[in-house]
Amino acid sequence: MKMANGGFNPAVNVQFATDTDSRAIVGVDVSGEGNDHHLSEPMRQQVEERTGQQVHEHLMDGGYLVMAEIEAAAARDVTLYVPPKPPRDPQRAGEEFTPKAAESQVLGDWRQRMGSAAGKEIYRQRAATSETVNADLRTHRGMGRMPVRGLTKAKCVALWCAMAYNILHFAAALTA
Repeated sequence: MKMANGGFNPAVNVQFATDTDSRAIVGVDVSGEGNDHHLSEPMRQQVEERTGQQVHEHLMDGGYLVMAEIEAAAARDVTLYVPPKPPRDPQRAGEEFTPKAAESQVLGDWRQRMGSAAGKEIYRQRAATSETVNADLRTHRGMGRMPVRGLTKAKCVALWCAMAYNILHFAAALTA
């Protein structure tokens, strides 16, 4: 996988889906892709299969931003919260939250949603949830350097870490 320093190293891309209310990890996946493009829909499907419930809102970091996926999610009644990229030339292109004439109504609605105070407040939950869960997994559950090679083994490690996190996070409720 291409790394930030421009070189290539053995690596995997681990994704976790976390419920913002309970902070339970409800989805785990591992890929060999260097970016998160086109990984949001498979994660939503996995979460729906695991929980038996439809995902209605999905908070994602900017690495998942693919315009076609915003439209596909809207067609499935899923509201995405993913920040738009700022334009390279704001004077010519306008703000990232301003609907573009050439874009669909769905994309215009998404831009307005992400620019609104309510959209920004909802999106703050992603950082408060995902970043604390990721930090816990790296610091306390062994999700630093992968001790194994290969996607199947890496997914097994990620699942073990998620299970350990969920058990310890909910230990008081499980033993009550």
